[in-house]
Amino acid sequence: MIHIYPALMGANYNEYKKLDQLDGLVDRVHIDIMDGVFVSHKTTGADELNNYIKKTKFLLWIHAMVEFPEYFYQELVLPQGTLFSFHLESNGDFLNLIKLIKEKKHRASIALNPKTPISEAIPFLGIVDQVLVMSVDPGASGQPFLKEVIKKIEDFVLYRQQHDLAFRIAVDGGVNKENISLLAQMGVDDCAISSGIFNQKDPGQALRALHRLVED
Repeated sequence: MIHIYPALMGANYNEYKKLDQLDGLVDRVHIDIMDGVFVSHKTTGADELNNYIKKTKFLLWIHAMVEFPEYFYQELVLPQGTLFSFHLESNGDFLNLIKLIKEKKHRASIALNPKTPISEAIPFLGIVDQVLVMSVDPGASGQPFLKEVIKKIEDFVLYRQQHDLAFRIAVDGGVNKENISLLAQMGVDDCAISSGIFNQKDPGQALRALHRLVED
């Protein structure tokens, strides 16, 4: 079954208070971190994120939209099992970063922007836990799903099957009740969803409806 992660834009008080609307319905959360350099928007930094991590009971998926993800990662104090996504369009030694993530018993995820070809990810597919396909240009919530990434998702599913690999396939951006069933049928494992939950009249009801669509 596909895993749905309600998505927060940073870890400030107003963002994590959104989860009160989902009380009892969720055990995991996706947190977008932006440095104002890799993307134009800026959210909370490492200190604020670490403060939130100390208090939370949720399984965490940290999505680092930052220019130097290894530096940022090393500032974090994350519980074991945390999923950490970094972008192939950023800077650094990605093999070393994946090694660090694994050594700390976290899960490594590589993210690709909509225009980044699958070929950029292939060298890492045998060692990462997840591939994150961005279905919007990173940096802002509420953008519509870019249908052209459907082919990229299909290519990742096929590559995983052909090479007998176990990485999970994730999608972030514009996922909602109109497209989540298709994504689940294609073989997507994880979805980060913000506006498809929190911009709805009743976020709890919206999350329940999304779960029903992927359970059918």
